[in-house]
Amino acid sequence: MEKLATVVLFMPFGMAACFLIVWPLSRNTYRRIVAAVTEILFLEMIFLVDWLAGLEVHLHTDMETYELIGKENALVMPNHICDADVLIMWLLAERFNCLRGALMVMKKSSKYLPIYGWANWFNGAVFLDRNWAKDEGKLKSSFQQLKDFPGSFWLTIFVEGTRITPDKLLAAQEFAISKGLPVPKNVLIPRTKGFVSAVQYMRPFVSAVYDVTVAVPKGHPIPSVKRFFKRQPSVVHFHIKRYATKGLPESDEGVAQWCKDRFVVKDAMLEEFRANDTFEGKEIRDFRIPSKKSLIVFTPVKLERNLLVSICSGL
Repeated sequence: MEKLATVVLFMPFGMAACFLIVWPLSRNTYRRIVAAVTEILFLEMIFLVDWLAGLEVHLHTDMETYELIGKENALVMPNHICDADVLIMWLLAERFNCLRGALMVMKKSSKYLPIYGWANWFNGAVFLDRNWAKDEGKLKSSFQQLKDFPGSFWLTIFVEGTRITPDKLLAAQEFAISKGLPVPKNVLIPRTKGFVSAVQYMRPFVSAVYDVTVAVPKGHPIPSVKRFFKRQPSVVHFHIKRYATKGLPESDEGVAQWCKDRFVVKDAMLEEFRANDTFEGKEIRDFRIPSKKSLIVFTPVKLERNLLVSICSGL
C-alpha cells in the first residue's frame, strides 16, 4: 500500500516535471522515458490479469498476421465486450512485446483517473469529448503527433463507442431495422467517424489494421475488473486478421463502409463461435503461456531496479 500511495503521489508531478524539462530538449527522449514508466505500471495490471486472476487466453490467426504483429504501426479494432477490455488489450500487446506502444482512443474523463488515466495521458493516448465538432481537430493533431513515435505502436479504437449490454444491443437492433441494415446479434453498430479519421490521417505511417474479435466460451463468465480483483478466472479467445492500410478504400465513405462490413463479418464469426466455442482456423498454442515479465516486475523488491533498467534501456 505504501508503494501504491507513493506512485499515486509521485506520478503526476514526476511526469509533469519530465514533460517540462525533457520535452523541450528532446521529444523522442521524453517519449521513451514515459513509455518505460507506463510499461512498468501496465505490467502490474497484467500481473493481476495473468497471474492472480488466471485469465486463460487463446489466439487464432494466420501465420502471416502472427509474424507481423508487434513489428509495425497498426490500428487495432476490437469488439467491446466488457469493462476490462482495456486490460485485456494490454495483455494482448504485452504478449507481442508491444506494450510500450499500446495506445488507445478513450473518452476524455478517463485521463483524470489516478495511475491508469495519467499513464495513458502522458504516453500519448487520444482522448475524446464524444462531440465531433470538438473532436475532429483534436483527432487530427493527436494522430499526426504519433508520426515519430519511438518504436512500433498500436492505437486501439473501440468503434462501437461503448461496451455491449442487452439494452444497448436491443437499441442497435432496432436502429438497424429502422435503417434497413444487417441486424446484429453479438456486436453494436460501429460509429465510424473516428476510425475513418485515423485511417486517413495515419495511412502514410501506419501499415495495417488488426481486426480483433474477442469472445468468451459458453459456461465461462464475462471478464470484468471486479472479477480480476477478486482473482476469479475466465477464458477469452482472440481472432486477429491483418489488413494492410494500402488495401483499404481511398474515400471516407469507402473506409466507413469497410468498417461496417467488418463488423457484419465479426458478428457472423461470433455467432459461429457461440455454436462451436472456438474460432475457425489455426490456434497459436504458445500464446496460452503467461509472460514472466509481469511476474518479475511485480516483485516489490525489484520494482525500483526494474524501473531504472527499463528507462535506461529505452534511451
